[in-house]
Amino acid sequence: MDLCDSKPVRVLHVVTYMGRGGLETMIMNYYRHIDRSKVQFDFLVHRDFKADYDDEIEALGGRIYHLQRLVPWKKSYLNELESFFKNHPEYKIVHVHQDCLSSVILKIAKKCGVKVRIAHSHSSSQDKNLKYLIKLYYKRFIPKYATQLFACGKEAGDWMFGGAKYQIINNAIDTKLYKYNSEKRNSIRNDLKIPEDTFVVGHVGRFNAVKNHTFLLDIIAELKKQHKNSMLLLIGDGELRAKIEDKAKELNVTDDVIFTGVRSDVPDLMQAMDCFVFPSLYEGLPVTLIEAQSSGLPCIVSSEVPSECDKTDLVEHISLSDSLDIWAKHILNKKGNERKNYSEAIAKSGYDINVNAKGLESFYIDNWKG
Repeated sequence: MDLCDSKPVRVLHVVTYMGRGGLETMIMNYYRHIDRSKVQFDFLVHRDFKADYDDEIEALGGRIYHLQRLVPWKKSYLNELESFFKNHPEYKIVHVHQDCLSSVILKIAKKCGVKVRIAHSHSSSQDKNLKYLIKLYYKRFIPKYATQLFACGKEAGDWMFGGAKYQIINNAIDTKLYKYNSEKRNSIRNDLKIPEDTFVVGHVGRFNAVKNHTFLLDIIAELKKQHKNSMLLLIGDGELRAKIEDKAKELNVTDDVIFTGVRSDVPDLMQAMDCFVFPSLYEGLPVTLIEAQSSGLPCIVSSEVPSECDKTDLVEHISLSDSLDIWAKHILNKKGNERKNYSEAIAKSGYDINVNAKGLESFYIDNWKG
């Protein structure tokens, strides 16, 4: 069958919902750059609300299906999932982004005859909460039910797949969007009412425990002691945002923190920053760190962020056990650094979305035909 004379291969991506998180942004980067006359993305989501990327998905030709929340032992969920696959036999490829719980979807997809079943790891750990042991139990079965294993990086693949062979899919970006532009920087800072001589620490990430926003606020409070004209620019939203805003009040830094919420112009907002700080408790290979380097930002990150994220000489790792004073001094050491164009270096390191999207597109087509 000649795909050029037929409808596109439709790949079903299974996610929680398509908000502006790291893995969702990665999927959208690929979706925008594949040849959609050959490959189309559809989405099976586990929330009933409209998410940030839904309008764009539908504009690009994608379909969005809604299921109830993923509870692996809940019979009504399992029945609903099985019914979905039985009623949609057109999906020969399912690409699952549910980390440890991916095995739940993959098992039923296999039962229903889905030929190509992909598990994609985006993280090198999980929160140590009441669900942790349950997730570890289901993680063990991923290689049993998947036909292909993908990971954003080595640490994420090693942790998720327990020694099984996997393929790394880079969290690639459109590097030209992040090329430093001083005029754009000045325009964004004016829009945000940031004084010209202010040193801006930036962060992009969902407000959840793993991103460690509480520590970020402690850092900015210490930074203010050492350099009065400092501010923190926080891009994103999430379940812990209200608590973080309360802590900003407690630390008396409310006027020194800008909460932008979810934004679609992250490349422009990064122009306004002077240093990117990322004190995560754990990570896979965060796309925002690739973006920050492409933007030419010096990056101060926790030692828990994999060193494979270091695609340039811009990244410096510091232990979370080090004092706030040490963190603040390392950040201030970046003050006055000349901003250079690193977008070409990021592209050459293997993170050009145009090249990577073509590779994933070929993978889908070859496996659909095989």
